[in-house]
Amino acid sequence: MIPDDYEERVYAGVLGKIIGVYLGRPVEGWTYERIRRELGDIRYYVHDRVAPPRPLIVTDDDITGTFTFVRALADYGPSRDLTPAQIGQTWLNYIIERQTILWWGGMGNSTEHTAYVRLKNGIPAPHSGSIALNGKVVAEQIGAQIFIDGWGMVAPGEPGLAADLARKAASVSHDGEAIHGAQVIAAMEAQAFVEPDIHALLDVGMSVIPRDSLIYRLIADIRAWRKTDDDWRKTRARIEERYGYDKYGGNCHIVPNHAVIILALAYCEDDFQRALMIASTAGWDTDCNCGNVGCLMGIKNGLRGIEASPVDWRGPVADRLYLPTADGGRCITDAVQEAYRLARLGRALQGQEPVTPKGGARFHFELPGSVQGFHGEGEGVTLENVRGHSATGARSLAVRFTSEARASTATFIPPDALEMPGYGLIASPTLYPGQAITAGLSSDVQAEAALFVRTYGAGDRLTEVMGEPVSLRAGEMKTLAWLPPVDGASPIAEVGVWVHADNPGTLYLDYLTWSGAPRVTFARPRHDGKVWQRAWVKACDDVTLGGEEAFRVCQDGDRGLLIQGEREWAHYTVRAEIIPHLAKAAGLAACVQGTRRYYALALCNDQKARLIKEGEGRRILAEADFPWELDGWYELSLTTQGDRLTASINGRRLFDVQDTAHPLLSGAVALFVEEGRLDCDAVQVISL
Repeated sequence: MIPDDYEERVYAGVLGKIIGVYLGRPVEGWTYERIRRELGDIRYYVHDRVAPPRPLIVTDDDITGTFTFVRALADYGPSRDLTPAQIGQTWLNYIIERQTILWWGGMGNSTEHTAYVRLKNGIPAPHSGSIALNGKVVAEQIGAQIFIDGWGMVAPGEPGLAADLARKAASVSHDGEAIHGAQVIAAMEAQAFVEPDIHALLDVGMSVIPRDSLIYRLIADIRAWRKTDDDWRKTRARIEERYGYDKYGGNCHIVPNHAVIILALAYCEDDFQRALMIASTAGWDTDCNCGNVGCLMGIKNGLRGIEASPVDWRGPVADRLYLPTADGGRCITDAVQEAYRLARLGRALQGQEPVTPKGGARFHFELPGSVQGFHGEGEGVTLENVRGHSATGARSLAVRFTSEARASTATFIPPDALEMPGYGLIASPTLYPGQAITAGLSSDVQAEAALFVRTYGAGDRLTEVMGEPVSLRAGEMKTLAWLPPVDGASPIAEVGVWVHADNPGTLYLDYLTWSGAPRVTFARPRHDGKVWQRAWVKACDDVTLGGEEAFRVCQDGDRGLLIQGEREWAHYTVRAEIIPHLAKAAGLAACVQGTRRYYALALCNDQKARLIKEGEGRRILAEADFPWELDGWYELSLTTQGDRLTASINGRRLFDVQDTAHPLLSGAVALFVEEGRLDCDAVQVISL
């Protein structure tokens, strides 16, 4: 079932999705008439042509939801028998209420907000999104469709599986025709890996939904109009007359917007740019519709289809995207990393091993044209993905320079994204003190090269720290390894390579990577910067950072977390001295994979210490009597080594247990509090 170019086609689908969203986002909600009047046909990015101008790379619910909810396959399997209830739990785990992913438009107004409230109140999916509970208008809005592309990309050549997964995922928040629309998109995207004809794909999409459904009739109407009229504008007018916004209630109904997607596909003439032009110019929910259309066209025609356009879609994007969720270490990412994560799930569903280029390096440039967020600095510097110049792969990143150059990529919130319009950018860094950076380099001229990082320091200005330069002979390939001498109070914002030569030349970056847990202390910085506070994901009711204590975490009820780190951290100890105030429970968490997946060492108000696992419900792994007082200082230490957990309080070993039932083997760290307040001055993470 899996084609030979699977990873590359998934990458093209991810690119198509984000290109479409970035294209359509500036005119989201505009009418067709306004778009025609102010912009004309939209054939390229218009973020700088609207008032006020907007950044191209933005946070967007369509992107974040698409690449977040599909993680249920990783957290609960991967399994073809994944349930709606498990996908609903994935919502609760990664969403931070009123901060991430969803349009928080209010109960009964925003479909996703309504479903979230149902889930939070203990109503499982699919009932959480049902017409019976939420009413037809709320349940049939567009959200089921906009988050669905990932489910198509993990099921190459299996439209039935894609439609089934889409049904389960959509039912968390939607019902009725919204589910049918989602199934059509996912099935077509799955089949697009093996079927290049758009009309055959439309046949497949129609085959997975009931023939008496409204979505089926809508598609049939548009295809019939296409046969009799070559003018997409006339067909759009027919759509507005028969299926327009005035016919369907709510804020953003699926029916008119699904019609725009089918319109763009039916009239695109197999051209990526034309498909996006129609989807964006037609109006309504433009970022959603362009995202779905771009993803399908990317999968179907691959990278060549995107590059066949007369405009450069890929250059300005440079693979960049943001995924702000409770898993903050995954926020600063790129299209290559997300493509391989999806492809890993797709291969696992087929019982296959994952493809891991260059030993699993973060930045490996193995996909044609990929730059993974890298940009060049210096006079006349250009970057290009090229064949060759790799010790273990097929491609590398060429950095062409005249005398001196830098090429770097973001590891935390870039300065130009600190103030993000719309959705805020919630993120933790991806690179930390104590993690050794390695890179493979070569040059076609005699040169010097070094690794460097930039951190947020005084005044929140970026400060560069560079490693020791090494000499490169022409044609020589070297491995550089470096441990940046920086502290945990100044988040690392960028990582890159520097090169200098007496003659113009090209530096080839084979790969750049790091792994393992860090050795870092998070504390109040000595400088006056504030961006360090943004490195903490605030999944709690209230936080004060940098006050009397470095960290003050408050939670009104239930549980709250202040999180930092990456999902990949494993084999480490997290240690902190805490002061619990008015706390039902307070302590430390390790292997944090969201707000509902972690281990916690907690002092509880019944005078017990507990080792708690949050996963599929709460489990007490171990407990012991431990008298403690409010406002006292307590040193907590929690160590994770595979499925083994050891924990100490005030130097006394309390717990040494194995969790053999679906253990959490890696994740970030957090301060944990339940119904109360916790203070802390420093949090240590020590790689074992």
